[in-house]
Amino acid sequence: MIPMKRTIRIGTRESQLAVWQANLVKDMLSQHGVHSELVYIKSEGDVDLKTPLYEMGVQGVFTRSLDIALLNEQVDIAVHSMKDVPTQLASGIYPAAVLKRASPLDIVVYRHEPKFLEDVNGTAVIATSSIRRKAQWLNRYPNHEVVNLRGNVNTRLRKLEESNWNGAVFAAAGLERIGLRPSNSVELNWMLPAPAQGAIMVVCRGNDNYSMEATATLNDAETASCVKVERDFLRALLGGCSTPISAYATIANGIMNFKGNILSLDGRKKKEIIADTILDQVEGLGEKLATRLLNEGGQAIAEEIRNAGK
Repeated sequence: MIPMKRTIRIGTRESQLAVWQANLVKDMLSQHGVHSELVYIKSEGDVDLKTPLYEMGVQGVFTRSLDIALLNEQVDIAVHSMKDVPTQLASGIYPAAVLKRASPLDIVVYRHEPKFLEDVNGTAVIATSSIRRKAQWLNRYPNHEVVNLRGNVNTRLRKLEESNWNGAVFAAAGLERIGLRPSNSVELNWMLPAPAQGAIMVVCRGNDNYSMEATATLNDAETASCVKVERDFLRALLGGCSTPISAYATIANGIMNFKGNILSLDGRKKKEIIADTILDQVEGLGEKLATRLLNEGGQAIAEEIRNAGK
């Protein structure tokens, strides 16, 4: 047990999901004899609910305000949905722990009947602000219309209910953690998740040894290993909310199974990679697989995405 030296201030956004995640960390720290309290910080992503994430011009739209609070010593640690964390952390901020991963899957919440999922050549209107989800959806359902949907999970569920859309795409973990996953939802087993989807990350200042030591006890080594490969793959390709890149790694019987892909913005082009690697050879695996994917046709898609952003 870590000696109780001081109260750790946990920085969190104010959304229901963010607060749930921060309270999870608070409870886990308490189990190790560490006292902590929540400090609420607004993020740009919470304030601007109209502009699509990929048009806001920054990586870390949901983390930058907490980064500033950390560096200004307003808080001691910050808790994030790991898929929202830039692959390059701000200078002075370091990873302290990755919690055991929940479901990495995406789900579609539908308004009436999910029959539109059965006909890949049919028409429907689907809502999401994620360019990754949009690209994969259009790759599977090229005749569907994808509309923008922003806001926290409660807001997005309400907007769906008030709309005439067929459905909207959510991360399963986000809805399940706060008990909001509706019965009218279907898991999208064919949709590859965002790197680190379903994982929670705790970060702190590099010079705060007490917070670093206290939160290190919460780290799940297997999840941390998998999401590192996924995020290295993302960073080596392009990296960011404006890129339709997906990656998912799992470990079983001493083997890491990895699946990754990159799609064009309109979903018409897709390159994917699947690899099994023994655990003692996973060092640098994310970058290696990204290089392989680029050499096997991904480079043209990556260039197309870069040019579209100019």
